[in-house]
Amino acid sequence: MTEMGLELAVKIVEAAEEGLAVDIETLDLQGLSILADYFVIASGRNSIQVKSIAEKIEDDLLEAGEKAVRREGFNDGRWIILDYPGVMVHIFRKEERDLYQLGKLWGDAPRVDLEKARCMK
Repeated sequence: MTEMGLELAVKIVEAAEEGLAVDIETLDLQGLSILADYFVIASGRNSIQVKSIAEKIEDDLLEAGEKAVRREGFNDGRWIILDYPGVMVHIFRKEERDLYQLGKLWGDAPRVDLEKARCMK
């Protein structure tokens, strides 16, 4: 599942980039958590953009045959979670990302080199 999870994470990051997400990082949680193999964390400038990024990811992945198992946070648009098999996506408004510091919480998790992962596709 790890290679499939990485491929899915790359697709998610590409969709987030197309949705104009900023500060995108991908964490490798294999062996550190049972929640997911990878976290993709991204930010939007405001609630509308956060929702738009999440919708872009969902649309692109649905075209690729992947549907989120769970989705939360669309009402407020401050922190949206999309849960895919092996990959959990967190899309924040900057203020919430600064407050919760999810990347620091998982500080032991290695960051994924996406350029290297894209070459493996």
